[in-house]
Amino acid sequence: MKLKDLLMKNPFPKTIPGAFNAASALLIEDAGCAAVYVSGAGLSAGCGLPDTGELSLEEVTVLSSYITDAVTIPVIIDADTGFGGPDAIKKTVMALEGVGASAIQIEDQEFPKRCGHLAGKSVIPAKEFAKKIKAAVRARVSRDFLVIARTDARAIEGMEGAIERAKIYMDAGADVIFPEALLNKKEFAQFARSVSAPLVANMTEFGLTPYITTREFGELGYAAVIFPMTLFRASMKAAKDALNVLRTRGTQKGILKNLQTRTELYNLLGY
Repeated sequence: MKLKDLLMKNPFPKTIPGAFNAASALLIEDAGCAAVYVSGAGLSAGCGLPDTGELSLEEVTVLSSYITDAVTIPVIIDADTGFGGPDAIKKTVMALEGVGASAIQIEDQEFPKRCGHLAGKSVIPAKEFAKKIKAAVRARVSRDFLVIARTDARAIEGMEGAIERAKIYMDAGADVIFPEALLNKKEFAQFARSVSAPLVANMTEFGLTPYITTREFGELGYAAVIFPMTLFRASMKAAKDALNVLRTRGTQKGILKNLQTRTELYNLLGY
């Protein structure tokens, strides 16, 4: 199913995990998820970098292309602030749509950006970001390619500011709105009542948003919930634990039950 239909026509909220490489994207598809979210934080962390927009458009395009080539389900690519102004946004859309993305996500933070759940963020003027959205919409080849507008304004301008920005972004042509770092169910409900667009929520770990299930988000009016870093964090914790076993015991024999088998890996890769 096209991402456009998943988010705009299908009434059931979607769980969309974040991938940080092609293998993790294959796991997401194999698990039966409807779509893959290419996490900017995940790509950066996988390269040993913080989530501050360190990767270039060319690097994000290449890394994302491995993911879009690996899976058949829709792929949403997090493009952070879009790698520049309206002219740069056109190039960004052309590059990421060109490697098979179904959607691009851009945010209204100033560059260099920060993780959406950290203090010290700043946002650009809403009208300036609206120009980016218009440029993205004009640059896409297919109408099925979605432009997801994320606003980080809740932390700076409050709920009313975030809602007002969302409406401006909708008027500029954004297909989906993504309010970042809301603080509780009441705020998510208020946003959904005020913004008549398909909505995406971010259910990251150890952030400002309390743990809310996909079903609960659906009841609040959200079309999809991304889990951008869950697989990365789970993988890194498992790897750290395995390294500790190797260092202290000198063998992996006792943790084989925790490891993906050769057969499981080959089946996943179609080997």
